[in-house]
Amino acid sequence: MSSAHALVLEQPRRLVERDVPLPDIGPDEGLLRIEACGLCGTDHEEYAGVLSAGFAFIPGHESVGIIEQIGASAAQRWGVQAGDRVAVEVFLSCRQCPPCAAGEYRRCTSHGLADMYGFVPIDRAPGLWGGYATHQYLAPDTLLLPVPDGLDPVMATLFNPLGAGIRWAVTVPGSQPGDVVAVLGPGVRGLSAVAALREANAGFVVVTGAGERDRERLALAREFGADLVVDVTEQDPAAALYAATGRLADVVVDVTAGAPSALGDAVRLARVGGTVVLAGTRGTTETPGFDPDHVIYKELRILGALGVDAPAYRAALDLLATGRYPFDRLPREVVGLSELADLLARMAGEASRPAPVHGVVVP
Repeated sequence: MSSAHALVLEQPRRLVERDVPLPDIGPDEGLLRIEACGLCGTDHEEYAGVLSAGFAFIPGHESVGIIEQIGASAAQRWGVQAGDRVAVEVFLSCRQCPPCAAGEYRRCTSHGLADMYGFVPIDRAPGLWGGYATHQYLAPDTLLLPVPDGLDPVMATLFNPLGAGIRWAVTVPGSQPGDVVAVLGPGVRGLSAVAALREANAGFVVVTGAGERDRERLALAREFGADLVVDVTEQDPAAALYAATGRLADVVVDVTAGAPSALGDAVRLARVGGTVVLAGTRGTTETPGFDPDHVIYKELRILGALGVDAPAYRAALDLLATGRYPFDRLPREVVGLSELADLLARMAGEASRPAPVHGVVVP
């Protein structure tokens, strides 16, 4: 095979199939044969133009596959070899700058957001920078995560949302055993946060959703270990939590998308001196129901969380391999490249048919 087959997002809602020549692999590089690539909110926001790049590119940043070619230096640096199944970290790391040395490689001074996989121009050689393709180029500063034996590649794509659940719900806020935690949003990252909190021995977990679309997802949250679920269109979540526990939340984790009022819910749900982690995106500057004075009165700690890190990803892959949580029962849709545009449109809310909780493309 001399070329890879890929989908190029030339402009919003215009995904075009294209053959891209496979690169020659040097001693510091590698080539991944993609088995599966998970989809998240970023994918449908790119497709719909909410995140507009201004250039053509191959999207996809939750890649899992088999190393087809690898240089000798790369094999030593990454600790893997040809034939290994790996997951690809979205961010590159120079491993030398102060942020990288501190483990904050999302802020790498050599790379950062400009080089993240799934958001690099197609005309930057060798072009294969995303997961919507049969192959993905592995640059010298790539971070790879070995996939445990026996873990199916489609299931392994959950390394990203489960890693997010671990980092956003436990690591960033410093959640402690016995904590009361509220998770806003019952999508794949919200459900992953519940699993992460149960692993961290949280004392009580409440999950919120909104309306008919979230009904099945809230039911799933109970299967993942939530003690209480609340439809915010029917109940006030803070009142429901207080009625159930006699207190408000030590930690609130907001992973909602396109839910402007969730910020107000987060502040109301947090106890005095509590912590709020904002990891979901509003999609607007409007935040109805948010009263900034309550941040002051309650002396809240509000933290933003962008992306995940390798320790959380490794923990996520290990947890997936145990099978302790029903990730295999998530409403899931697996499509090929030719069917992907339809799925992304549904994920963006542009079609009447509902989107799955977990979407995956298998090139």
